[in-house]
Amino acid sequence: MRNTFEITGSNFQAEVLNSDLPVLVDFGADWCPPCKMLEPIVDEIAAAYAGQMRVGSLNVDDYPDLQQQYGIMGLPTLILFQGGEPVKFMVGYQPKQRLEAQIKPHLSPVAS
Repeated sequence: MRNTFEITGSNFQAEVLNSDLPVLVDFGADWCPPCKMLEPIVDEIAAAYAGQMRVGSLNVDDYPDLQQQYGIMGLPTLILFQGGEPVKFMVGYQPKQRLEAQIKPHLSPVAS
């Protein structure tokens, strides 16, 4: 089961920029092997931080305008948006622990 949602040009504003929660956007492409390797890790992160952030994926081949808007040169690129602003860029394949270490400082602690 996928824990991520699909981001498109038409829902980007509502789902990412207007989100109350931080949103991690996975910019990738079907032809990109490192993107495919990163997908299960991104899905695990989405499950682990459900309620603290939302995680979506965007195919840059379908939305090159968004790729250009955020200056994405290499794939995969993960961008963490908070309050409609990109706060963290992570480029290339990275292990789960390294991604989590970069994301966690931007998340609100979970109320216990």
